[in-house]
Amino acid sequence: MRRAAIIAAAVIALGASGVGAYQLAPEPAATSAHWRELAWPFPRDGWPAGRAFRCEGGACDGAELYVRAKRGFCNCDSGVADDDEVDRVADVDLITPRFTPVAPGEVVDVGEMRGRVRRYDLAIHDGASHAAVGVALSRRCDLFVAAAQGRGDASAMQHAALAFLETQEMTAWVVAALDGK
Repeated sequence: MRRAAIIAAAVIALGASGVGAYQLAPEPAATSAHWRELAWPFPRDGWPAGRAFRCEGGACDGAELYVRAKRGFCNCDSGVADDDEVDRVADVDLITPRFTPVAPGEVVDVGEMRGRVRRYDLAIHDGASHAAVGVALSRRCDLFVAAAQGRGDASAMQHAALAFLETQEMTAWVVAALDGK
């Protein structure tokens, strides 16, 4: 009986100290990004409009991400083969026609799609320094593209955008868009 009382007292004491420590712990820093959907900001062209998002919080705060499917636009055999293709198809030119690659692109996988990602400097009409990331991914003979732009660090923007594209909501939308649904 005495042993049970000691165990019960220890459990209560440890539980209370854990609750107290949790309540007194500082709030975690805003490190995770939240993407809020916006209206598609670009005029109609030969492809269906996509979806647009603004990053709120995290290292990509204020960046915008534009995504869309381009069905029947990809080389069925090699997919997105090189950086020139990323430059041509990733929709960075919708943001501004004056963009300059800052480094060679990298191979990237998002879900079951494979392609390339590349970083750019943008010449925006407001004169402010902007960075961009272009993503071109293939699935069979279809292409999925994304362009992110903002005033922050291109590496952080790329990381946040790719993490968002990997979410269940976005992968489901991408599959539906590439399937024409």
